[in-house]
Amino acid sequence: MKDAAPGTAIEALRVDLAAAFRLAARFDWHESVGNHFSVAVSDDGRRFLMNPRWRHFASIRASDLLLLDADDPSVMDGPHAPDASAWTIHGMLHRARPDVRVVLHCHPPHATALAALKSPALPPIDMNTARFYGDLAIDPDCGGIADDAAEGARIAAALGNRSTLLMANHGLTCTGTSVAQAFEQLYFFEKAARTVLTALGSGQDLGVMSDAVAQRTAEGWKAYAGMADAHFAHLKSVLDREAPDYRD
Repeated sequence: MKDAAPGTAIEALRVDLAAAFRLAARFDWHESVGNHFSVAVSDDGRRFLMNPRWRHFASIRASDLLLLDADDPSVMDGPHAPDASAWTIHGMLHRARPDVRVVLHCHPPHATALAALKSPALPPIDMNTARFYGDLAIDPDCGGIADDAAEGARIAAALGNRSTLLMANHGLTCTGTSVAQAFEQLYFFEKAARTVLTALGSGQDLGVMSDAVAQRTAEGWKAYAGMADAHFAHLKSVLDREAPDYRD
């Protein structure tokens, strides 16, 4: 295993991930006391922080996050071990994609509704939907609750080299090189899914961009990469005023 991040860096990651949980609850992206977010702290991705089992997103603090080793299944014997699906999805993804530092898995209402369609898709019909053009993987199969190694491996393969995975009959997984970047993907995907569902609800045909325009739009988003940090910093400043205990 390659070296883990220094202590101060890990503490900063704890704070950012705790903020992501609190914000997801505020945006109504949480699922009771389920779902899970993680962030890698070692170069190879095999050591990562993740929420303990059945802790509501709205109550997560930085100190609550578990430091886990993807190669040590004994962590599942601990009193606050993550649930089996959390261990399966995140352990497999961090092993398979060490370049992916952050994995956010949840069931936001519009993304999940999109995943429930017979043919899940995110056609490029506006700027936000086109953001994901060429970078969205769609898993057309659902193996039920992802609580075994085979299902975790299948999900990791479905993500491939993309950043975002729409999981049929399940939900959404967004990744990134930082918590801010992964959170921004989650934020924009949920907005994009809402736009698609609203447009479909009109009963009229969708005005889908050409492949060339969609590709150019997706490429154009790269110039706005700094938005993620600025947006996340603003959202954290709201938490700092209203719920600063997330940093504890």
